[in-house]
Amino acid sequence: MQQNSTVTEFILLGLTQDPLKQKMVFIIFLVFYLGTVVGNTLIIVTIKFSRTLGSPMYFFLFYLSFADSCFSTSTAPRLIVDALSKKNIISYNECMTQVFALHLFGCMEIFVLILMAVDRYVAICKPLRYPVIMSRQVCVILIVLAWIGSFIHSTAQIVLALRLPFCGPNLIDHYCCDLQPLLKLACMDTYMINLLLVSNSGAICSSSFVILIISYFVILHSLRNHSAEGRKKALSTCTSHIIVVILFFGPCIFIYARPPTTFSLDKMVAVFYTIGTPFLNPIIYTLRNAEVKNAMKKLWHVKIMTE
Repeated sequence: MQQNSTVTEFILLGLTQDPLKQKMVFIIFLVFYLGTVVGNTLIIVTIKFSRTLGSPMYFFLFYLSFADSCFSTSTAPRLIVDALSKKNIISYNECMTQVFALHLFGCMEIFVLILMAVDRYVAICKPLRYPVIMSRQVCVILIVLAWIGSFIHSTAQIVLALRLPFCGPNLIDHYCCDLQPLLKLACMDTYMINLLLVSNSGAICSSSFVILIISYFVILHSLRNHSAEGRKKALSTCTSHIIVVILFFGPCIFIYARPPTTFSLDKMVAVFYTIGTPFLNPIIYTLRNAEVKNAMKKLWHVKIMTE
């Protein structure tokens, strides 16, 4: 995998070098990661085995939870282990693999959020045609296209990363491998590669956010023609989606859609969308969704009774 580089490994500086703070990082992010895996797995299992959650919205939520778990797994375990390690070494190949995984599952989450917005738009604005437009076959095709798009995006990122020559310092001032911190170590002019990064990751984040905000604005505007009960239910669902969109895209745009400038907040902002958002998503979708909560209660009640 290694090309045009004399560096065979990198050292991740992590979030802090203070021993006491590193122990705090270990405890806090271990709790966050376990919560992310348990919460998203609970949603995945509930949707998979519940008969009441067969609508397209929950079909997409299934893949959002899967993407969340994988997205967090691409960074959190390394951060947790490194918090107790004295020398946080990551090989060149492992670093490139992390870049690929981070962008694959991050991009997948973006595409799934767009598909969930499309689903809500059709359900609220075109209710009579909803079963035809959002049939199971259509949903499967959309998810396959989302995976293909994510793979193309992450492949483009890894191609950019592989073009970077490293011949000097190997200290990455971050807790994971990503193009932004790697660009600072490359022994070449990275202006064009940074431009490609902004036009790829930055454009995907920014354009997707604009599309989602416009779509939810149209949806909320169309709710005027619905009954009070229908308006309340649709508003509750859309509010959950909007919260997730803002929590994910805000930090994402801050990191990727800007010139090559380093801020002291970069690592904490990255933590928020790589670890914080996947942790919060299951909480948001379960606490604000009566159908998911009822399905969980029924499913786990049946399992306990059968045992």
